[in-house]
Amino acid sequence: MDPRMRARPREAHASPSPAVAANAEGDAIEVLESTDVLPMAPEDHWKTLFDQFDPENSGYISTEQFRSLLNTHGSELDPHKLAVLLALADSNADGRICYQDFVNLMSNKRSNSFRRAILQGSRQRKSAALLEEPGLGVSQRLVRHVAFETLPREMDRKWYYDSYTGCPPPWFIIVVTIVEVAVFVYYGLLLDRWVLQVSHPLYLRNPLVYHPQLRAQAWRYLSYIFMHAGIEHLSLNVLLQLLVGVPLEMVHGALRIGFLYISGVLAGSLAVSVADMTAPVVGSSGGVYALVSAHLANIVMNWSGMKCQFKLLRMGAALLCMSAEFGRAVWLRFYPSVYPPCPNPSFVAHLGGVAVGVTLGVVVLRNYEQRLQEQSLWWIFILVYIVFVLFAVFWNIFAYSLLELRLPPLP
Repeated sequence: MDPRMRARPREAHASPSPAVAANAEGDAIEVLESTDVLPMAPEDHWKTLFDQFDPENSGYISTEQFRSLLNTHGSELDPHKLAVLLALADSNADGRICYQDFVNLMSNKRSNSFRRAILQGSRQRKSAALLEEPGLGVSQRLVRHVAFETLPREMDRKWYYDSYTGCPPPWFIIVVTIVEVAVFVYYGLLLDRWVLQVSHPLYLRNPLVYHPQLRAQAWRYLSYIFMHAGIEHLSLNVLLQLLVGVPLEMVHGALRIGFLYISGVLAGSLAVSVADMTAPVVGSSGGVYALVSAHLANIVMNWSGMKCQFKLLRMGAALLCMSAEFGRAVWLRFYPSVYPPCPNPSFVAHLGGVAVGVTLGVVVLRNYEQRLQEQSLWWIFILVYIVFVLFAVFWNIFAYSLLELRLPPLP
């Protein structure tokens, strides 16, 4: 054993082996975390077993010894984790396995070592189709179906349905949808109008709609999502929101999907305040279009890896729904207003949502569970988004007066 290796402190073993680091050159380090810790066996038990092959406490054992360990105690492991460990052994050209890599997997943490195992060693292992495994219940099939719909890599799909517990449930999209429907029903009863609610003379007299005269009321840049132009507007948004948003939240979590949704909403209202300065804004299309465009872009960019059925047909259906909703918004914008000189609500929020989806959204959906702060592209798009928000804020403060723009009166 190399003396330098013996002298290496235990803390240094948090990094993968040198060969893995060399293979991963140019790749961003990806670390995945979960609240589940050692679900199949206590860490101390596995450390004891590992140390039997590492009496000098170097932190490494040979792949042959590692295979012996797996063959002896593999029955204690989940089959899919065992498959990843064997793939990891297959992919290490230096013939050694780092103890920290082993602990990372058993602790539901992954690093570039496992990405290399997925890309190299797992190609040598053929497993049964995940959806065809016998004895699956309805909930298990649903979880696996969601994995196939949203994740392009086979091992990510396995990792997802092995670790998914349904707790917490996808609450964010469901709560937002319930509130949107409740607000629409309330104003439908109040105004006694359900189709083209926006044509009612009193429609804009509420505390939620974004109106250019009330742009100093900052909450309106977000609260406008709870008002919709009519049942035709609400229906399409809710349909896309549930069909796309709920599966994405099941995989990526409420924090990421909520951030993406709200970023699209804010970008939508700010885009209107810059590009369509006299128009109000209603509807959740900014957030919905951020989610849907990110999902569609992710499918296109990972076309060969996405295993969802009828990809082309379903993409066409989603684009058709988006086009119909956008066409409705454009038509309504130029339809004669019932409260002139104030125009009907703008369609520019849709475009703001799409811009967020194909930038921030793609980075979020392509990096399942990985730390976004370690992705350089994430910081680039965050910086661009912050610059846009700051520009829009200053635009709203100064441009209206500098341009001497005549705004429509308050409703």
